[in-house]
Amino acid sequence: MKNKLRKYSILFLTACMCLQACHKGFEEMNTNPNASPTPTPAFVFTKALLDGTGDVLNLLQGTMQYTTSYNDVAGFGAKYVLSQSQQSWTVFTNAYPKEINETQQVIGQVAGNAAQVNLLSCARIWRVYCFSRITDLYGDIPYSQAGQGYTNAIYKPVYDAQKAIYADMLKELDQAATAIDLAKANFGPADLIYNGDVVKWKKFSYSLMSRLAMRMTKVDLPTAEIWAKKAIAGGVITDDSDIAKVTGYVSAGQDINKNPLALGMLNSDYIGANGSSNPEGGKYQDVFINYLKTNNDPRLGVLSVVWVNGKADTTASTQKGMSANLGTKPADFVTYSEPNPNTILQLNSRYMLLTNAETNFLLAEAQLRGWYSGASASVLYENGISASMRQWSLFGSAGVITTNQIATYIKYHPLNTGGTFDSQMEQIYTQFWVGVFPNSQEVFASYRRTGYPALVPNNYVGNATGGKIFRRMQYPNTEQNLNGENYQAAITRQGPDDFLTRIWWDRP
Repeated sequence: MKNKLRKYSILFLTACMCLQACHKGFEEMNTNPNASPTPTPAFVFTKALLDGTGDVLNLLQGTMQYTTSYNDVAGFGAKYVLSQSQQSWTVFTNAYPKEINETQQVIGQVAGNAAQVNLLSCARIWRVYCFSRITDLYGDIPYSQAGQGYTNAIYKPVYDAQKAIYADMLKELDQAATAIDLAKANFGPADLIYNGDVVKWKKFSYSLMSRLAMRMTKVDLPTAEIWAKKAIAGGVITDDSDIAKVTGYVSAGQDINKNPLALGMLNSDYIGANGSSNPEGGKYQDVFINYLKTNNDPRLGVLSVVWVNGKADTTASTQKGMSANLGTKPADFVTYSEPNPNTILQLNSRYMLLTNAETNFLLAEAQLRGWYSGASASVLYENGISASMRQWSLFGSAGVITTNQIATYIKYHPLNTGGTFDSQMEQIYTQFWVGVFPNSQEVFASYRRTGYPALVPNNYVGNATGGKIFRRMQYPNTEQNLNGENYQAAITRQGPDDFLTRIWWDRP
C-alpha cells in the first residue's frame, strides 16, 4: 500500500511539474508574433488613409453621367435598376469596421499626449473627411457612438441627426487646425497625403470646412456664411502643391496599395485594353463625352480613348459616348470611348481628395454671395478651370495640357458676370462637374445642393426611383437586423429609407 501511494505521489508531482512547464510556455505559444497588443498610431493611420480612400462608390460615376453600361447590374448607377439597390450599401458597410474604427484607434492612442498633438489633429481631420462622405450619402448615421465597439462595448450605436453631425464636424475641423503646432512631431512618411507637412494639413482642414459650409446654403444660410468665412480666413488650398491627394500607390503587389479608382475600373472592364472584351460592358456616357466635344475641351484626349485597330486613339473626332438606355451590347461597342489607360487607369497614380480646382470654384460662389472679396468671381472661376486642367500633369506626360490650350478654353468660356446669380452658379457648377472629375461623390453632393449641371434623369425600365436621380443611398439591411431600434429612430426622424428621401442639407 505504501509502495502504491509512493508511486502515485511521484506521478502526481511529475504531472504537476509538466503542467507548470506547459503553463509557462502557453502564453508565448498562443501569442501572434506578428501582432501587437498596443496599436502603433503611425501604422494604423496609414491603413486608415488607404481604407478611407479605397471606399469608392463607383456607381456614382454613372449617376453623374460620366460612365454607363449596357449591363443592368454594372449600370445600376446610370439606370437605377431596382433589383441592384443593395449596391448603395457599400460605403456604409465598409467604412465603420475599417477607416472609422482605425481612425478611432489612432485618436485613442495619441489623445492626451501634448507631444503628439499634430498626430491627433491629423487623425481628427481625417475622421471628419471619412464621416462627411458617409453622412453625405445616407443622411443620419451612427456618429457620436461609432467605432466604440472595442473600447466601450457599444455594439448598437445611435444614429445622430445630420444637423448635429455637421455642427460637430465643423467644430472638429476648427479645433484640429487651431491645435497644430509646428514644433511638435508629425506622422512623417506614414502620412500618405502630405508626408507629415502639418501646414498643409491645416489647409486641408479649412478646405474641408469650406466644402461643408457650402453644403448648408439651402438649409441654414447664416451658419453657412459664418463657417465659410472662417475657412477662408484660416487659409484654404489655392495652390497646386497643396492639393490633398494620396500618393505612394504602386502598379504591382497587393491591391490595397493600388489606386482604388483605377483598380476598380480595370477589374470591372478595361484590363483587356482592346475596347471590346469589357466584362461589365462599361464605357463613357454620351452626356459627358458630348459636353467635352461640343466645348472643344482639351481634357477630352487626356481622359478618353477609343480603341482603333487595337490601339488607343485620343483624337477628338473619334470619341463617342454610349447611351445609358442600352440594355444589350451594341454591335459597334468597340467604337465607344473609355478611360485613357495612360491617365485614369494608372494603378500607381495619385488619388485626388480635395483639389485646388474645387476650392476655387467654392470661392467663386462665396464671392457671388458677398462672403469673399479677395478676387472677383470671374477670376476665381477661371482659376478653377485652369487648376482642373493643370492637375492632370500629375499623371505624367499624357496628362499635360498646355498653357495656351487652357487660355484658349477660358477665352471662349468666360463667366457671364452680367447674368443672374443662378445663371452664374450654373456656369460655375457645370465647370465643377468637369473639373472635379473623377470625384463623382463630391459632384453628386454639389449637384443635389445646386441642381447643376442640369442633368436629365434616365427613366430606364424597372428603375428604383421613378426616373429621378438619387437623393441619397439606402442603409444596409443588416442595420435593420442588428441595430433595428436606432435604425427605426433614424428613419422616423429623417424619412423613409428610400433613394428619394432628402437628407438634412438637401432642400428643394
